[in-house]
Amino acid sequence: MKIVIGNDHAAVELKFIIKEHLEAKGHEVINIGANTEASVDYPAIGEQTGRMIVAGEADCGILICGTGVGISIAANKVKGIRACVCSEPYTAKLSKMHNNSNIIAFGARVIGSEMAKMIVDTWLETEYEGGRHQRRVDLLDAIEG
Repeated sequence: MKIVIGNDHAAVELKFIIKEHLEAKGHEVINIGANTEASVDYPAIGEQTGRMIVAGEADCGILICGTGVGISIAANKVKGIRACVCSEPYTAKLSKMHNNSNIIAFGARVIGSEMAKMIVDTWLETEYEGGRHQRRVDLLDAIEG
């Protein structure tokens, strides 16, 4: 699977841990995030991640900032993106099963690296259920116009 990973300056260390974790599992990782702790603007990284997924340059994405909130808001501004902030695996699982999320986000200042790995693994292993959930996903898509 081709996964784009984006982060801001608050999440450099965690990004590299997750990148290595994904590559060890055989995934191709596209790193578009900050590689140093020099301040960057997370909205641009969230938007770029979303646009890459919509364009088919990546299958899905992972975004990390201090809380996961700001960068996910930016990604959700891109038509076709359903980014969900997850601080534990259960939310990650249901975000995929019920909402067909194509980006997960989490906060480097909120969770540790082992929890982040569990969130990522759970999300990647979960399939979208469709069925009764498709109507609601269609309603979400309709909001975008």
